Amino acid sequence: MFNLVNFTPREYQSSILETCKNNNTLVVLPTGTGKTAIALLLGIERLNKFQNSKILVLSPTKPLSQQHVNTFKQHTDLPQDKIILLTGLIKPEQRKELVEDALVIVATPQTIEKDLENSRIGLRDFSLLVIDEAHRSRLNFANTHVTKAYFEQSLNPRILALTASPGGTLDRIKEIMKNLNLEAVEIRSETDKDVKQYIQKREIEWIEVNLQHELLRLHSKIKNIYLNKAKELLRLGFNKPTHLINKKDLIQMQAVLRNNLNKGDKSAYYGISLTAQLIKIDYMMELLEIQGLRVLSKFLDKLKLDESKAAKNILNNKEFQDIIHLTTDLIKNGLEHPKFSKLLEIVKNEINLNKSIKIMVFANYRDTVDNILKLFKENNIKTVKLIGQKSGLTQKQQILTIKTFEENDDNVLIATSIGEEGIDIKGANLVIFYEAVPSEIRKIQRAGRVARLQAGKIIFLITKNTRDEAYFWSGYQKEKRMKTALYNLKDKNIEEFLKDG
Repeated sequence: MFNLVNFTPREYQSSILETCKNNNTLVVLPTGTGKTAIALLLGIERLNKFQNSKILVLSPTKPLSQQHVNTFKQHTDLPQDKIILLTGLIKPEQRKELVEDALVIVATPQTIEKDLENSRIGLRDFSLLVIDEAHRSRLNFANTHVTKAYFEQSLNPRILALTASPGGTLDRIKEIMKNLNLEAVEIRSETDKDVKQYIQKREIEWIEVNLQHELLRLHSKIKNIYLNKAKELLRLGFNKPTHLINKKDLIQMQAVLRNNLNKGDKSAYYGISLTAQLIKIDYMMELLEIQGLRVLSKFLDKLKLDESKAAKNILNNKEFQDIIHLTTDLIKNGLEHPKFSKLLEIVKNEINLNKSIKIMVFANYRDTVDNILKLFKENNIKTVKLIGQKSGLTQKQQILTIKTFEENDDNVLIATSIGEEGIDIKGANLVIFYEAVPSEIRKIQRAGRVARLQAGKIIFLITKNTRDEAYFWSGYQKEKRMKTALYNLKDKNIEEFLKDG
């Protein structure tokens, strides 16, 4: 018999476990309230119930996967060498041997999907499949493919799906449940009586900045090119006023034009190129509004290397050449987005108040992360950065970065989206959003990195009168809708809910 070690479940965790024992269950809990504990409790129960069986935990990132491994090692009496982290860096044949010998296997869905495709592993003896961050389980996602194989192969299948943010609508939640063959839901919110006592206080602050005159002038020049090109859409039968055309309109129109081209309409080539130009120019305005000159400059450099007709048409525009020169001149003159000076001011003030403070700064772009890092280093602020593998950090370096930040005297961790999901940064006091995110899932995940063990603060940096504001309110409304959807789901008959539609 296997047992828990140095772990006492909370009342709501024990209550949720009873549902999970007999049903494939979606568990929705606020960030920081112990979703992983449910996996721990159910894992031990399944291993004891089905002797010689195994557990598979799917987690989206290596740092988060490592945390699951640590949790099982610290809070169970399972042999340490039987709890393994399986990654693509391990040779295929060695992975096969490790799986055969292990009791708890933690991996990314992509690693397991590949091994299943190549028949390197089988799921016959797995009595539990845990899917962490289960909102990543849409139709063609790896989670979904692994789940299908699991139900086909396992002798004693049981699924536990965990998330703090399943999606903004009942339809999205239903999609996830159907994809993962789930039949029960356990939902707790921050206001539920049995959870409320464990929720730490979070102070939320919005800080607005105004674009400087020089940046507004540059923005105006880019917008004029955009509006002039948008007028050409009228000749293609697009009748929306040019100043109201948005990216969604352009993407939809491009899809229609591509469909026409597939049907033999060669005249659609022009429209496809035109919408592609407009999407690129719109993106430039967004970078200037929200990110800054250096990120815009990097995009312009990439555009010069772009061989597409759309890119060449943009670059051949004399007014656009003026924009490139103006951007370069502004950078040479030391001008930067006002968020940078405001961010520096906030961080300095917080460190002056608390020398041991732990601050997380989230930014969407690697270039923005690098610029913030440079700024902080120049001002003697002890800072580390956490970025994805594609951007330059190996999985081992990611784990080491988190450990270094937690254990050393670094004050700031700057992260891209790799730091959003599930990662437990011990003692984080403050989270700063460099930009607003329109996704309710990403907003909840980012905010969930703070106030896990103690009260904390969240600051949103927003550029006034730009799409930064629109993204903030979009994320806010979507989160509100998600909470309403979850509240409504509590009162529904799940069997009827899944049958409906």
